[in-house]
Amino acid sequence: MSGFLDRAKEQAQKGLAQGKQKVDEVQQHRHGNELLKKLGAAYYAEHRGSGSAQSTQEALNTLEAHISAHGDGFLHA
Repeated sequence: MSGFLDRAKEQAQKGLAQGKQKVDEVQQHRHGNELLKKLGAAYYAEHRGSGSAQSTQEALNTLEAHISAHGDGFLHA
């Protein structure tokens, strides 16, 4: 009986770990999309004359840092 409970506990822990990993991936994907949107807005504002090149560069640097840390999978989805 304890063997069954041990296996059930192990399965549950494995499922929780997989679920947490998926949640993390979704959050990283959303954050990447948000950063990409901010870069687009900064670029648009710069070219309309209401933004600065510095703001655009900062948004680009932030996006590149995210890609370095988490990959660029959100760009392909």
